[in-house]
Amino acid sequence: MSHTSLNEKIGRHRWTICGLIFAATTINYLDRNVLGLLKKTLSEDGVFGATPGDQELNYSTVVICFQIAYALGMVLAGRIIDKVGTKQGYAYSLIGWSLAAIGHAFGHHTWSFGLWRAALGVTEAGNFPAANKAIAEWFPKKERAFATGFYNSGANIGAIVAPLCVPYIASAWGWEWAFILTGAVGLLWLFFWYKMYGSPAEKLRSGKLQQAEYDFIHSDTDEQEAERADTSGEKVSWFRLLKFRQTWAFFFGKFMTDPIWWFFLFWLPSFLEGENARKVREYIAANPGFAGDKADIPGVISWPFAVAVVYTVSTVGSIFGGWLPKKFIDGGMDPNKARKLSMFIFALFPLTVLFASRLGEINTWLAVATIAVACAAHAAWSANIFTTVSDMFPKKAVASVTGIGGMAGAVGGILIARAAGLLLKHYSALGKVEVGYGILFVICGSAYITAWVLMHLLVPKFKKIVL
Repeated sequence: MSHTSLNEKIGRHRWTICGLIFAATTINYLDRNVLGLLKKTLSEDGVFGATPGDQELNYSTVVICFQIAYALGMVLAGRIIDKVGTKQGYAYSLIGWSLAAIGHAFGHHTWSFGLWRAALGVTEAGNFPAANKAIAEWFPKKERAFATGFYNSGANIGAIVAPLCVPYIASAWGWEWAFILTGAVGLLWLFFWYKMYGSPAEKLRSGKLQQAEYDFIHSDTDEQEAERADTSGEKVSWFRLLKFRQTWAFFFGKFMTDPIWWFFLFWLPSFLEGENARKVREYIAANPGFAGDKADIPGVISWPFAVAVVYTVSTVGSIFGGWLPKKFIDGGMDPNKARKLSMFIFALFPLTVLFASRLGEINTWLAVATIAVACAAHAAWSANIFTTVSDMFPKKAVASVTGIGGMAGAVGGILIARAAGLLLKHYSALGKVEVGYGILFVICGSAYITAWVLMHLLVPKFKKIVL
């Protein structure tokens, strides 16, 4: 039965819920992207110091403030959401990060930006544990990667919208308003969330959900047997979860691959601006009498548009990443094999970014193309690695395990942020910043296949455990 005919037969309310999660994730990344897009503006305003080297290092410090808070927030958020429930936990998180995003408008120094960035990190941490828990509650196993890929594409939509509006808001009204207006968007989402969200059982009782769709949502016999076997209903401690290899597989998978997304999120605009500057320097050196518009120099591109292109391609990757394992399963493949094979395929494509710096010397758009492929592969990988949690753990532990893995990813993000700051400071002083980016691209390209091998060694089969 096709996906469309299935929805027509049993209903599609679960996709309305997925749409709400998609919108929240879009807002999450809209707020998160503002800093990277305004890096140059903030540096020129003296927020990150006076010299280029200090600006690179202080900027990385602000990014690390976010990452540390995000790491701590992930563990706390997962635990809190498992305790208070998806509806309240998601709402509390979004209120917090919207106010923190607005607060950036009142920071004019590295330390104050670091403070607001930390506030944003600890509150934004609730998005993915809440989203993953909601998907586990509302979708059967065969549809979870597809639903996760759909809502996770909101990260790319947020990253597309941000470069198309943030620089222009900052140019017209000042960078403070870019933070205020993007932060305020999240508060509008709350009205729809409180009005429309509820558990499948609540929606069934209210008549909003058909019995056929409710039965389809709960059609995984292994999950139903595991939940019936769990008669205590008590929450599972972090220490108990850490005894399972499944937890550590997710932990290391996120630790090794999340930082790559963070790097592109915070440094892609700077890399593209640097490529433009390099093209301008080379052209003027060869044509000392040039007095035209720098935008007309061959090789100079519109970097906000290029960032939007990267995340547009990533959106396709996210949705395809959820579709591919579903296609394999529908074709009769074992769900475990379908998930593993899909993740292996997606782990290969980031290797293209190894050539980004070299291709950028030829044409910046060639570098953009390799980065777009790598980001699309990350989005596809992300749709599947999130789904491995609900493949391996009962619903009552999904947010907690997601939080543990998210914390690991944030710690990895701290390491790559500091590495980026130190490398780029060093090579900026030498006038060869592109070498620093080349080293970072090697790390980005090789991370996924390494993570896949490690996860496979820890958990050869994504089998549901009984707590």
